[in-house]
This record gives sequence, C-alpha cells and structure tokens, in this order.
Amino acid sequence: MKTNFLHIIFAPLMSLLVLFSTLSFTVESHYCGDFLIDTAIFTEAQGCGMNAKEEAKIKKNCCKDEVVIIQGQDELKFSAFDDLDFNAQFVLTAYAYSYNALFKALPKQIIPHKDYTPPKLIYDIQVINDTFLI
Repeated sequence: MKTNFLHIIFAPLMSLLVLFSTLSFTVESHYCGDFLIDTAIFTEAQGCGMNAKEEAKIKKNCCKDEVVIIQGQDELKFSAFDDLDFNAQFVLTAYAYSYNALFKALPKQIIPHKDYTPPKLIYDIQVINDTFLI
C-alpha cells in the first residue's frame, strides 16, 4: 500500500523532471531605444513598426533584438546494473532485498479459543480447600 502510493507520486514527478531538463526554447525581445516593445517565446518578436528606411533617416539604429537561447540536456545517461562494480551491485541488491522484506505481511494467526467463554464460578474451590500451588 505504501509503495503503491509512493509510486503514484514519484513516477509523474520523475517524468516531469526528465521532460523539463531536456526542453530547449528561445526567448526573443525587441527593444526600440531603451524601451521593451515585444517579448516572445518559441516565435519571433514583433518589431516596433519602424522599417530600414526610417532608421536610415535617423542615421542611428535605435532598434535591437535580443535572443536568449535556453539549452536543455541533449543526451541522457542510461546506466545498467551490469555497469556497476561488484561491491556496488552487492550493496544495492542487499538494500533492495531488506527494504522489500520490511513490507511483507505476516500470515494471519489463528486463535483457537477466541470464542471460548469460561464457566461461571460458583465457589472458589482453591480458597475453600486452602490448596495453592507454590
């Protein structure tokens, strides 16, 4: 029960971790002077409407584009159990076996006298006869 619950929680978390660690995207920003005009993720940023002829009249290029590329992980490392040395294999196997043994249920014990009710005492014969085991 406990391992099922942990598996339900950690499996989606690990898959999201792999997804976000391998995701790559770009963020483009368009500035006109010192003012941010547009920012776009995954697409090109729209300009401020000033074309090259207008910029030539000003004789100064006031517009600039910034591109920030966020690289994800390209290669994932898959390691097998056989790649580990003997001591690491032994420790890992012993840990997995002992951890698995913690969650095994004990067999249900049968109590043969569960429904037995003792007879009602009318006289306490040991006290009457003064017979006690020492």
